[in-house]
Amino acid sequence: MSLQLRLFGGAQPTAGKMSASNDGSHAIDKSKVLAQTDAGVITPKTPGNFSSIRSVPVVPDPRYFDREQADALKNLAKEKTDGARQSKRAYKSLAKIEVADKTVHKEHRKYEGAVAENELGKKRSDVGLAKKLHGLRPGYARLGLGIDKADSDARTRIDEIKAKLQGAN
Repeated sequence: MSLQLRLFGGAQPTAGKMSASNDGSHAIDKSKVLAQTDAGVITPKTPGNFSSIRSVPVVPDPRYFDREQADALKNLAKEKTDGARQSKRAYKSLAKIEVADKTVHKEHRKYEGAVAENELGKKRSDVGLAKKLHGLRPGYARLGLGIDKADSDARTRIDEIKAKLQGAN
C-alpha cells in the first residue's frame, strides 16, 4: 500500500457525483461546531467544579504543637514543596501541550478551509468548461448537419450518374 493511500485513505466513492450541497443547502450543525473537544474542557456551560487542594486541615483555633508534630509537619512541608515544584513543571508542560494542540487544530482548520475554497474554485472551473462545451454544441450540430448534407448531396449525384449511365445502356 502506498504512503499516500495510508495517509489519506482509498478512493472516494462520491467524487464527481452531485450532492445536496450543490444546491446551496448545507450540513453545518451548529451544535457540532460548538461542541467541546473533550467532556472535561472548561467552558461557560461546563465551568468545572472549582475544587481545590488542601493537604492539611485548617487549624480553626490557636494551639500548641509538640516536637513530634512539628517535625512531621516540617517533613510534610518539604514533601509538599517538592510536589508543588514538580506539579508546577507538569502543569507548565500540560499548558505547552495544549498550545501545541491548539496550533495543530488551528492549522488543520486553515488547511480544511483552503481545501474547501479550492474545491469551490475547481467546481467553478468545471462549470465554466461545461458551459463552454454547451455553447459549442450548436457549432458541432452545424458541422454534423453539413456532413449529412454533403453525404446526401453526394448520394444524390451518384444516383443521378448511375441513372444516366444505366439509361444510356
